[in-house]
Amino acid sequence: MSAVGEAGARPAALVTGSAKGVGRAVLLALAEDGFDVAVHYRRSSGEAEEVAEAARALGARAVVLQADVTVETEARELVDEAVAAFGRLDVLVNNVGDYHHGPLEEVSGETWRYMLDSNLNSTFYTCQRAVPHLRRSPRGGRIVNVGYAGAQVLVARPAIVAYVVAKAGVILYSKALAKAEAKHGVTVNVVSPGVLENSVTKPVQEIPMGRVGRLDELVAAVRYLVSEEASYVTGVTIEVAGGWNV
Repeated sequence: MSAVGEAGARPAALVTGSAKGVGRAVLLALAEDGFDVAVHYRRSSGEAEEVAEAARALGARAVVLQADVTVETEARELVDEAVAAFGRLDVLVNNVGDYHHGPLEEVSGETWRYMLDSNLNSTFYTCQRAVPHLRRSPRGGRIVNVGYAGAQVLVARPAIVAYVVAKAGVILYSKALAKAEAKHGVTVNVVSPGVLENSVTKPVQEIPMGRVGRLDELVAAVRYLVSEEASYVTGVTIEVAGGWNV
């Protein structure tokens, strides 16, 4: 699958939190598929530079950009810098989102606010800034937000309630944005991982398939949603979770 257009111009993608883990895997897949890429990090500068070098080895132009996307001004500047680097923005993948696990009675206001800032507000900030640029994409702008497979099932999860509330918000915001932007050719979708190989907790006994998911399985869903084949797919959530919560 190649993203290069007829004129030979490579489209550009920004993946937040792409120095490590899921973001790194997604970014390198997009570089392999013909995108120029903006590698974003908050603190992992060394890892981000390594990812950029790996992307360049795949034939992509790559820039490394630092920002704390929980801060609105920094999130907006991150998008602006990515556009300035490539002269365009075709794909935004919001992968940033910290996780919290612990007794509900011990959740502080600070933790609650940070979960919302990290998972939901950061997604809102980057999407709102990116939309005008994505509307101008010759191939059709694409947004993929990373959710959580448990967020669509409204059941009690006391140990991770702040995280789940934030991810449920990501899904609802993504649906609203998808409806608003459909007339402009911008698709907005969510990929919701379940228990992956790099997950903090691994309750394999709860998963019908009896195993954790691989990063490449999550990446495959992102690759589909940013492809030309998915131009008529918007407002959906794809769970990559091995039947968890079904």
